[in-house]
Amino acid sequence: MGSWAYYIACVLLIFHFFATNEATAEDSLPFISKLYKCVNNKCIINEFQDERKEINEVNESLDVCRLTCGQYGSLWPRPTKITSIKDPVIKFGLDNVVFNVSSVADELGKQYIAEVSQVLMSSLRKICKPRCIPNDNKLTVFITTATPFTNIKLSTNESYELNIFTNNNLTQITANITARTVYGARNGLETLRQLITTYGRPKFDGKTLVIAGEVQIVDEPAYAYRGFMLDTSRNYFPLSAIKRTIDAMGHSKLNVFHWHATDSHSFPLDLPSAPQMARYGAYSPEKIYSYAEIKDLLRYALIRGVRIIMEIDSPAHAGYGWQWGKDSGYGDMVTCLGNHPWQDYCVQPPCGQLNPINNHTYTWLGKIYKDLINVFPEGEAFHMGGDEVAVRCWNTTAEIVDWMQFNKRGLTESAYLDLWSEFHNRALTVYDHEVGNSNSDIIVWSSGLTDPNIIEKHLDKKRYTIEVWEGNTDAVNLANLGYRVIVAVEDVYYLDHGLRPPTTYHSWKVIYNNKMPMTNNPDLILGAETSMFSEFADDFNLDIKVWPRAAALAERLWADPSTNALEAEYRLLQHRERLVSLGISPDRMTPEWCNDREGECIISY
Repeated sequence: MGSWAYYIACVLLIFHFFATNEATAEDSLPFISKLYKCVNNKCIINEFQDERKEINEVNESLDVCRLTCGQYGSLWPRPTKITSIKDPVIKFGLDNVVFNVSSVADELGKQYIAEVSQVLMSSLRKICKPRCIPNDNKLTVFITTATPFTNIKLSTNESYELNIFTNNNLTQITANITARTVYGARNGLETLRQLITTYGRPKFDGKTLVIAGEVQIVDEPAYAYRGFMLDTSRNYFPLSAIKRTIDAMGHSKLNVFHWHATDSHSFPLDLPSAPQMARYGAYSPEKIYSYAEIKDLLRYALIRGVRIIMEIDSPAHAGYGWQWGKDSGYGDMVTCLGNHPWQDYCVQPPCGQLNPINNHTYTWLGKIYKDLINVFPEGEAFHMGGDEVAVRCWNTTAEIVDWMQFNKRGLTESAYLDLWSEFHNRALTVYDHEVGNSNSDIIVWSSGLTDPNIIEKHLDKKRYTIEVWEGNTDAVNLANLGYRVIVAVEDVYYLDHGLRPPTTYHSWKVIYNNKMPMTNNPDLILGAETSMFSEFADDFNLDIKVWPRAAALAERLWADPSTNALEAEYRLLQHRERLVSLGISPDRMTPEWCNDREGECIISY
C-alpha cells in the first residue's frame, strides 16, 4: 500500500509541475491588441501593441476611435440640426461626475432629472465592469429646462442642445444641456451617454472612462411618434423582459411602448374593478400584471422618455377573460369563443369576438376603461384595437342574427359594417364617460372599416387615429382625407414576419431604408412603430428578434435620413455593443472580423 501511495504522489507532483509551467508559459505570452486611427471618417487598424504595456495617453481602441470619427461619431440615432464632435478624448473618474439641476424649471422636473441621471450612472457602471479605474478629472453636467414638468405626450418638445468643453489643462470637463422640457433634457443626457466609452485591460486592472471633449449638438426628432409594440397575450412576458425592452427603447430614443396587452388568447391584466378578466383569462395566477405593477411600469418607462399606450383589442381579438358572463347572469359577452374549425370563424385560433348587442359588454368595457384611465396619465392616448372583425362569426351567432332581422338590418356585409362601427361608437361613449370629457385620442388598427372609401361614414377623424398595417397606400389616402396616421406596415415593420409562412423576414437594413409615406398633409403622419406579435416569441428570444431592428426604425423616425443603411452600419454596430453592455441580447449583425475592419465587408442586403 505504501508503494502505491508513493507512486500516486509522484504522478501528482509531475502533473502539477507541467500544469504550472504551462500556465506560466501561457501567461508570459503578451496579448496583442489592435489600435486604431480615424482616416477618411473610418476607423482603421493603425498598429498592434502588447496589451500589458503601460499607456499614459488614451488608448485608441476601436470604441474610442469611433467616438469622434466621422460626422456623427457613434451616435444613434444621429442628430438632425448641428453635429460637431472633435478631439480630444479625455479620461474622467466615475466618482467625479456631478449633475447640476439648479436651472431645471421646477421641483418635479428636478426630481425627474435626478432619476434620469441615476439611469445614466448605472449604465456607466455597467460598461466599466468589472471596475472603473479611478481618475481625478471631473465631469460636471449642467441641465437647464424652460417649462415645468408635465407627462410626455404627442405634442411634447423633445429638442435639446448639448455642448461639451474642457479647461486648458484638460482636467475639468463641462457638459451643458439646454432643453425646453425635461424629456428634451433626457434625450440630451442619452446623447451624452453615447459620447462616453471605455478602454483598458479588464482582466488586469479595470477600464478607464473617456468622453469626447469638444462637442456641439443641436437636435430634435423628425417624428413625434416613434414606437414599438409588444403583444403580451399570445405569450406572457415577465416584467423584467418588458423593462429590458424599455431600457433599449430609451437608449435608442424610441418614445412609445404600445402595449398590446389582450387578445383572444389571454387577458393578463389584473384590474380591481374587473378581477374576473384575469381570473378567467390569464394563463396562470403567476402570469398576470397587477395594478401596482402597471403603475410602476409607467414611471419606469417615463424616466426613460417612453410613453406607454395601452391596447385593449375589441371587438375582435377578444375571447378568454370574457367567458364567465353567462354563468354570472350577464349573458354571452363573447361569441364564437374557441369555435372549430377556427378558419370558419376568425383569422387565427382561438376565435373570440365581443357581442355588440349585449349591453353588459359595454358595462364591463367601462370597468376596464375606468381602471386604466385611473392609473394612466391624464389625457394619455388609448388603443381600442378594432381590426379583423369576422362577419362570419357574428353572422353565425343566432342571438345576433335574430337581432339583426328583428331590427330590419339585413344580413349583408354593409349591415355588419354598420354594426361594427356602432360598437366603436358605443365603446367610445363609455370611454368618454369614464374620462369625463370627449377629448381623448383614440387609436384603432386599419381594417375593413377604415377603407378610405367608407371610413368617413363610420369613424370621426377628430377622434380616431388610424394605425395602418396593410400598406403605405392606405396611409397616404387616409392622411389625405384628414385622419391622423401611425405607420406599422406589416411587410416592413412586423418583426414576427419570416417566422411563419408565407411571410418574409426583414433585416434592419430593409427597415432603415423604408421611407416614410409622403402625403398632402405631412403633419398627419405622426410616425411609425415596429410590432412584435408573439406567436413565436417569449422572454427567451425577445431581444434577438427585436434588436437591433427596432433601433433601425429609431433613426429613420428621429432623423429621416436621405442616406441609406450602408452609411449607418458602423454606427449601429457600436449601438448594438452599447445595448449588449446594458444587458440586452440583440441579434448579431456581422462577423467580428468585419466589425474590426470598417469598409472591408460591405454587404448590400
